[in-house]
Parts: sequence; structure tokens; C-alpha cells
Amino acid sequence: MQPVPYLFFNDTCEEAFLFYASVFGTVPQFMRVKGSPMEEQLPPEAANGIMHAHLDIGSGAINGSDNLSPDPGPAMAGCNVLITLPDVDTARAHFDKLSKGGEVRMPFQPEFWSPGFGAFSDRFGIRWMIDTAAAPD
Repeated sequence: MQPVPYLFFNDTCEEAFLFYASVFGTVPQFMRVKGSPMEEQLPPEAANGIMHAHLDIGSGAINGSDNLSPDPGPAMAGCNVLITLPDVDTARAHFDKLSKGGEVRMPFQPEFWSPGFGAFSDRFGIRWMIDTAAAPD
């Protein structure tokens, strides 16, 4: 068993997953409301919404959707997606790409447990932590 984060977006799921796919070099899969049994249960403006998205990242994955409830609320605040990358240069590159346009909570820098770690909320409001697998010097 492997847990998979499920991310909710306020009408930006497709844009976010296409962006994440460009960062991680993978291809997202989308299931839209249009053409699904849910189409008749939701207002017409929800037809182009993403009912489910999937993106493989290394040996893991993330899933997500547009929040189709009538009162979607704020973006996720109590959860972080943690990605551990093999070396500092790769980790920093992913940190820089993903955090662009977002809000850095902890700059990417050496920490006592890692030669490179940083935390931020991306431009879609998703909280990320980027870590390095290598042991600190």
C-alpha cells in the first residue's frame, strides 16, 4: 500500500497538473465532469471541470480534482506534498520551478537533516516541501 495525496483546487486543477507535469517530466491523466454521470447533477458551468486527475511522480503519484462543491472554501492549508529528490541541484531546481509565483515559507537551504530543504505554497495554494535524499555534510 502506498498513500497518495489527493489535492483539491478551485477551478485550477487542469492548469496545476499540466504545470506539475512540466516540472516532473510526466503526463497527467484527466477525467472531466462533461460526459460523466455527474454532469447531470452539477450546474452547467461545472461541465469543463476536472472530476479526477492523476500524475505519476517517480515511484509515487498525486491525484486531484476541482472542488465541485457549492462552497469550495480556501485552498488546502493543513497538508503538504513532500518530494525527496536525489541531490541538492535537482532538489533546488524543482524548488525554484514549483515555488515561482507562490509563497516561500522556508527558503531552500541546508538543514541538520538534509543538505537541501525548503517549503512553500505554490501559485495554486498547494503546500510543498522539497527535500534532498543525500545525507548532510
